[in-house]
Amino acid sequence: MTAKLSTLLKDIKPLEIVGDTDKNIVALESDSRKAQKEGMFVAVRGVTTDGHKYIPVVASAHVGAIICETMPSQFEPGITYIRVADSSDALGRLASAWYGHPSQSLKLVGVTGTNGKTTTATLLYEMARLEGFEAGLISTVCNYVGTRAIPTTHTTPDPITLNGLLAEMVEAGCEYAFMEVSSHAAQQKRIAGLHFTGAIFSNLTRDHLDYHGSVENYMNAKKAFFDMLPSSAFALVNIDDKAGRYMIQNTKAKTYTYSLRSDADFRGRVVESRLDGTLLSLNGREVEVQFTGRFNAYNLTAVYGAAYLAGLPKEELLVNMSRLVPVAGRFQTFRGPSGVTAIVDYAHTPDALVNVLDTIREVLGSDGYICTVVGAGGNRDHGKRPMMAQEAACRSDRLILTSDNPRDEEPDAIIAMMKTGLSAEELRRTLCITDRREAIRTALSTCPEGGVVLIAGKGHEPYQEIKGVRHHFDDREEVTAFFNS
Repeated sequence: MTAKLSTLLKDIKPLEIVGDTDKNIVALESDSRKAQKEGMFVAVRGVTTDGHKYIPVVASAHVGAIICETMPSQFEPGITYIRVADSSDALGRLASAWYGHPSQSLKLVGVTGTNGKTTTATLLYEMARLEGFEAGLISTVCNYVGTRAIPTTHTTPDPITLNGLLAEMVEAGCEYAFMEVSSHAAQQKRIAGLHFTGAIFSNLTRDHLDYHGSVENYMNAKKAFFDMLPSSAFALVNIDDKAGRYMIQNTKAKTYTYSLRSDADFRGRVVESRLDGTLLSLNGREVEVQFTGRFNAYNLTAVYGAAYLAGLPKEELLVNMSRLVPVAGRFQTFRGPSGVTAIVDYAHTPDALVNVLDTIREVLGSDGYICTVVGAGGNRDHGKRPMMAQEAACRSDRLILTSDNPRDEEPDAIIAMMKTGLSAEELRRTLCITDRREAIRTALSTCPEGGVVLIAGKGHEPYQEIKGVRHHFDDREEVTAFFNS
């Protein structure tokens, strides 16, 4: 694959060019280790390293062109140097151009928010397929090109990988594509150059403050996604969340709202809720769905609205919504032979825990028994740890604090930090079991008949990350093994 450099540069705004633009480029890279002879290297200022440091290295590899924000002190012959204001933005636009602007050939819908991104994006993908369309998905759990699964490493991939996936979708005949848009991706311009048909905002609560520094910065990173939408797009926001209106203050897109509490373009209402499903009203029409809880009612209302706005056939929307099944690791329910129910959920923020536990309590009633098994990830926002423990404790009859993905931290130190959020009375109802397998088995073996064990934090993840190594571990497998023992 090759492209004329002068053609690629039409998609960015160079501030300065040194060298010849009438040449063919054979590859596009932002990783200096992958730089190729006659390829293009984009020097991006990343979180942990600055690509500008590697310009001499890629120059020695005889690349054809280098994109940078600061010109080097020395120019190597045969290399074209292009200075831009923002190399992260340029990388996204160049990646789109490199792959022939694939997003322009798709109806691309992005989903952002603290919670609900994976469920909403995945269910939209499933809806499109149920309606008879080929579709693609880019999500935390797995990427799909049609029915072909592609393992994922980030919620939103880097621009080159992302546009490569979108190009594969176009090649496979996909008409729709649905993707999660993380706050990191928006701030790091990974979605620059993409053409979106629509965008959805679910909610905003505390998360990723280790990266963004403040809730305001985190919120503005998500708002940047809506700010970039074209006038031809739709913006669908949850107005029951106070950040919903803020997201669309400066968007050019046509705005729509959804709600469970007030008048909106798309209005949802929980008629009846059970652990294995919900009777849901959508714009006055009732549908039985295989999902539980108000948080899922929000997700499904967003799916209904976005499917409608994205042009999926309206006659079959409710019928196909009744056929949707929960996403792996999202309120995934397992029934044991002794009448114990285990629920595996990805909830890893205080707000997500509140949503899931309030849903379980609503179904069980005040006399029902709930045991929560939860930890907190290492090398992430420390401030939410005691908050997570406190929210879980006040909504559970028993709390078991355990290891999540400790990464480079000591699991016991993370658990100790979580315990600081608990009162003396809550501590008396709390066990600390560092080994996650033992914690799950203890919770299930001591749960009375009719009770529920919530295993929170990891959801779909089939691993535990410890000191840089991923060890196989799957909460769902642990539950199944215990119930079958």
